[in-house]
Amino acid sequence: MSETSRPEALAMVVGGGPAPGINGVIASATIEARNHHIPVIGFMDGFKWLVKQDFDWDDPKILGEHYRWLQIGDVSDLHLRGGSILRTSRTNPTKKPEHMEQVLKVFRHFNVKKLVTIGGDDTAFSGSQVYEKAGGAIQVAHVPKTIDNDLPLPESTPTFGFETARHVGVHVVRNLSEDARTTSRWYLIVSMGRAAGFLALGIGKAAAATLTIIPEEFPELPPEERPAKEKNKQLRRLSLTQLCDMIIASILKRRRQNRAYGVVVLAEGLLEAIGETKLLEVEGVAQGRYGKLLRDEHDHLRLGEIEFGRLIKDQLTHHMEKLGIDAPSFIDKDLGYELRCADPIPFDAEYTRDLGYGAIEFLRSPKAEEYGAIISFEAGVLKPLPFQKMIDPETKRMRPRKVNVKGEAYKCARRYMIRLNRGELDNPAELAELARLANMNPDDFRRRFEYVTDTQREQGPDVIVGS
Repeated sequence: MSETSRPEALAMVVGGGPAPGINGVIASATIEARNHHIPVIGFMDGFKWLVKQDFDWDDPKILGEHYRWLQIGDVSDLHLRGGSILRTSRTNPTKKPEHMEQVLKVFRHFNVKKLVTIGGDDTAFSGSQVYEKAGGAIQVAHVPKTIDNDLPLPESTPTFGFETARHVGVHVVRNLSEDARTTSRWYLIVSMGRAAGFLALGIGKAAAATLTIIPEEFPELPPEERPAKEKNKQLRRLSLTQLCDMIIASILKRRRQNRAYGVVVLAEGLLEAIGETKLLEVEGVAQGRYGKLLRDEHDHLRLGEIEFGRLIKDQLTHHMEKLGIDAPSFIDKDLGYELRCADPIPFDAEYTRDLGYGAIEFLRSPKAEEYGAIISFEAGVLKPLPFQKMIDPETKRMRPRKVNVKGEAYKCARRYMIRLNRGELDNPAELAELARLANMNPDDFRRRFEYVTDTQREQGPDVIVGS
């Protein structure tokens, strides 16, 4: 069948990692499009098959395997299901011009005139390039998705999937907290969150973790101080030793409170904040003891390939033994894959229905002829955000939204953590007791740990977190 004999169709593509609510977007967008008599074609596995040049898209054998025509009956009960009926992949169609041309060729073959992409900032850039390279012949709406909550949506609007991921993560951490109390252990929980600490902080704060550490609390390194091969990376004044000393200080404070257990939540983005150069200086990293430092098609460190929790556990044990401090039993736990395909909670089920509906509303509006856009809502009102205003042409990404570490919400989170604060170092009795627990004299303790003190809380009584 030729392009001209096909009705104009709407395509859907899901890219990046899974997030709770993808099926909700697919469902609502399909229902709205079909209610307006627009055929909907869903391509499987993101752009993975769209870039292939040896595909016969007229072969009936690949229907259902690599694409499917969606009807209302196919999606009517999907909005409360996790996962993605279209699956997903991280294939980047913008890396090679011939790949993007092949994508456009397939879209022309099916007479695709409208496209809904569902994904993070990398998928948003891919969608923006479809709009640009097609010369406006294909109208594009991108629905932003990530459990990291790091996309710059207006008025602190969350990305879909975040609230469900936090909800499930809190239950996991509360269970581990009870295990820590029962067995006198310390859990080191590494939470997903590449560019920002929203998920780690949201889980740690709601679950009353002993300590939560996120990248944003450390100052960024200026470009001139970054290693040559990492000039364009957002590195911070941070090292593994510093992370370990912060945790050790919390362990000592807990012992001061006669509590031999605790839970630490670490954002995985701390790895990128430290940077590849510094990581390779740590014993065992270059040799692959903790996995390989690999990068994906979008030049991200593949954080899932690095055993960050085990690295921190080994470093903590090493530093505590070197200081002559008895190390507790540490258990490391990655927290992320369990969250990404969870059934969405009502917040995300409702929110994704809005987003899918909003994508079709935008694509049917005159504005879609003027620009491609990222779909967002503000105070219940659809607010399409033009690609050209949201995506940096140099980095080819949206500028990540960061946790505001100067805001009261973050200050509240810090207030309920167990961290060494400067007031304790200035209190001779407290300093002496902490130094005794560390088998150090007070002056040596101050010299070792002063740089990790909680400067946001210099005075005031401590709280005992999590009982």
